[in-house]
Amino acid sequence: MKGRVVRGNVRGIALFAVFALVVALGAFAQAKPKLVTLKVGATPIPHGDLLKLVAPDLEAQGIKLEIIELTDYVTPNILLADKQLDANFFQHLPYLIDFCADRKLQLESAGQVFVAPLGLYSRKYKKFEDLPTGSVITLPNDPTNEARALILLANKGLIKLNPKVGLKATVRDITDNPKRITFREIEAPQLPRTLDDAAAAIINGTWAMQSGFIPSRDSLILEGAESPYANIVAVRKGDADDPRIVALVKALQTQKVKDYLLNTYKGSFVPAF
Repeated sequence: MKGRVVRGNVRGIALFAVFALVVALGAFAQAKPKLVTLKVGATPIPHGDLLKLVAPDLEAQGIKLEIIELTDYVTPNILLADKQLDANFFQHLPYLIDFCADRKLQLESAGQVFVAPLGLYSRKYKKFEDLPTGSVITLPNDPTNEARALILLANKGLIKLNPKVGLKATVRDITDNPKRITFREIEAPQLPRTLDDAAAAIINGTWAMQSGFIPSRDSLILEGAESPYANIVAVRKGDADDPRIVALVKALQTQKVKDYLLNTYKGSFVPAF
């Protein structure tokens, strides 16, 4: 009798153990792996939109993308250098190089994604040729984009620049200004607001889109797709090989992103990969 009880207890314990093991394995199978976080600072359009687009792709690889929306050209690099961000996505390489030289920061590009062409916009005139003598044109006040804006105007014949200055041009390097245009340097995010007073403003595609313009439709003149000013993912020096960064850049350089840029923005942003 006692033998039967013992065998019964053993059988019951064994069945319970098997049941517990099955439950444990099921719970393990259903448990989601812990995600590693990647914190990226970005301007909203199109940088933030593109990050939201690829976030599910990164999550499938075990990376939780945390997007920090920023609206100026200074804070993203400062936060990145201070290790409050893992990467940022808002600028082109010439701007990054100049910013790092000025601030003595150790940042680098991890990969390029698209060109946001500079364009000349106006609420008062429909054609570039209509700009009258003595007009005021506002342009970006950061050195890289100021030079870029002046080169655009020189290429369109509005002004002439000292050929020796190249990508370092400023308004002081204008050698011929037949329409006697007055140039006012303004912080890039504020340029759209100057259109109520100025005859025209040179605005980056990102800020133009946020102000309701479609660059390919509304600009009086627009940079070509051959522009060397491709927007990049920036990181601290040495971090470009971080697996999270490699995965981010790879996700941003896909046909999915290319199609989104072309279909959503109608040529206003040009893929650069």
